[in-house]
Amino acid sequence: MAKKNILVIEDNHAILDVITLILESEAFNVDGLNKGSDFIDHVHQLKPDVIIMDIMLPDTDGRVLLKELKDTPTTQHIPVLMISARYNAGNYAIDDVLADDFMAKPFNIDELMDKIYALLKK
Repeated sequence: MAKKNILVIEDNHAILDVITLILESEAFNVDGLNKGSDFIDHVHQLKPDVIIMDIMLPDTDGRVLLKELKDTPTTQHIPVLMISARYNAGNYAIDDVLADDFMAKPFNIDELMDKIYALLKK
């Protein structure tokens, strides 16, 4: 079976590194971005099976990227796990656009993996 591709957009390098190490140890191909610029181009290039995205990025709001992703016919099918230290599952939506799942920071590694495997089954 081919390795699954996961794109992680997280501006905190320590968190990005930890998520990358964990996912690579589970045999995923992982690509990380620390800002939102060129996000859609990157998605088209990588063709990720799941996207993990922080809301608060240095150059944009992750919710704006989520809306762009879900409004684009060629990318709207990609499951997205939003992560945030500031928002929660009940208050992060803008324009009624929701991710496929949400996880508050700090998070548990097992919870992260459970959510990723659940999104891959969609």
